[in-house]
Amino acid sequence: MSFDKEMKDLYKDILGNYIQTQNEQVLYQGQKLSRKSLENEISPEDIVSIHKEVIEEIYSDIPEKVLHSLDFLLEVMISYGLALREHQTLKNKQRELRSEIEVAANVQQNLLGTRIPEIVSLDIGAVSVPAKQMNGDYFHFVDEDNGGLSIAIADVIGKGIPAAMCMSMIKYAMDSLPDSRKNPSYVLENLNNIVERNVDPSMFITMFYGSYHPVNHLFTYASAGHEPGFYYEASTDTFYDLEAKGLVLGVDRHVKYSQYQKQLYRNDMIVLLTDGVTECRTEEGFIERSDIIKLIRKYMHLSSQEIVESVYKELEKLQHFELRDDFTLIILKNLV
Repeated sequence: MSFDKEMKDLYKDILGNYIQTQNEQVLYQGQKLSRKSLENEISPEDIVSIHKEVIEEIYSDIPEKVLHSLDFLLEVMISYGLALREHQTLKNKQRELRSEIEVAANVQQNLLGTRIPEIVSLDIGAVSVPAKQMNGDYFHFVDEDNGGLSIAIADVIGKGIPAAMCMSMIKYAMDSLPDSRKNPSYVLENLNNIVERNVDPSMFITMFYGSYHPVNHLFTYASAGHEPGFYYEASTDTFYDLEAKGLVLGVDRHVKYSQYQKQLYRNDMIVLLTDGVTECRTEEGFIERSDIIKLIRKYMHLSSQEIVESVYKELEKLQHFELRDDFTLIILKNLV
């Protein structure tokens, strides 16, 4: 016996039984029949067609208008079945895509992961949270031979997998630079050359690169169009913008980047961030840079890591726990 014949006989038996008894237990058998239909990929229009055939066999005197209505239902179910199959195909593709993105996000995390170094004279805190699965922000610490520290923080103007690929390229380009020439302006000029030659013209990267020298507590830095950070001067209890001029990476291969210096004293802080911090949007609009300073002041009695985590939690709460952009905040506090 073919499966179609077996299915029709089973349907006829259950339907006839229900017409006679209206028993809920029979309805449960109908639900099992539905699951069996799904397992064997029987379409909705096939079910309607079986129903019409069975009804005609059970009742020979069905009015033609009722049969016409079943014909109409059959046509509707044909269109519905096509739409349903298309919908299921799209859902399967979305499921596959989500799975691939999860794998890509894990690969990105492994490739771009960085360790916060232990520097005797520095208290370092860092938090970086993607708005989506893939992070368009990037930060990286480099232990220098002199006991110092270099730090990069970057933001791709663009999101998703292309942004993640750009960040991977940036990371490995940085690793390939000669250790003896890793001053901020040199780093940005070399990375700019790489980005201009290898990245789509529609995609740009902002970056801030700085180096901390433990002997003289001097912070040297350069910026490629990156969001200005803050410098906290403990002696006057004042926050200043950490201004630095420079074109975003990938626009002009021959651009030169200026280098700046900031002398750090006891309890002075360098605050680095991406625009996901400064462009947090609340119901009243975007927050101001002064609001970020107020939040940092609120938690300044804590360690640097506790400060950045507390500021993140406050800003996340302001946005009803839905980040609109990747969020990266880093604090370096001079301890001596």
